[in-house]
Amino acid sequence: METIQSLANHLLVAMPSLHDPFFSRSVTYICEHNEHGALGLVLSLPLEATYDELFKHLNIDTNGEHTDKRVLLAGGPVDRERGFILHSPVGNWESSLAVGNDIALSTSEDILHAIANNQGPEDVVITLGYAGWEKGQLEKEIKENSWLFAPADKDIIFKTPPNQRWLKATKLLGIDWTQITEQDGHA
Repeated sequence: METIQSLANHLLVAMPSLHDPFFSRSVTYICEHNEHGALGLVLSLPLEATYDELFKHLNIDTNGEHTDKRVLLAGGPVDRERGFILHSPVGNWESSLAVGNDIALSTSEDILHAIANNQGPEDVVITLGYAGWEKGQLEKEIKENSWLFAPADKDIIFKTPPNQRWLKATKLLGIDWTQITEQDGHA
């Protein structure tokens, strides 16, 4: 891991042996990774609430004709009442952090108002909560074979249904999980 400077703008793909209820067969987009730790959004755990329900809860008016039945995602076990918007293109939204050349993370209401009125970014994922790792924790988990990682793939992030993201991400890595056992081998 010493050669990896940052996993920001990468997908973190759970190994089949990871049985944590939040991260089992998950795909997480890493938004920030530095010497202090890491922050990511789980992209594979849909909630039962839709964008429309979020807008209604936040008293955000829509243009009346526009309905948005996309589902919110559980972005992680930390701060589960807080919303995070992953989007492309980056645009000029308040409280935005460009993660990659064409992917940003926003937490401000201006982008939610735009999305509610069909004037937001072309590609959007909204999560409640995030996943966080303390200094050195993610690197340790990777060394323990809990995770694999790959460069971000916009098709997986924005176009693939949440319940299919893990399988598609594993294929991106060139892995056929049906050929791998979850048990350690012994010679």
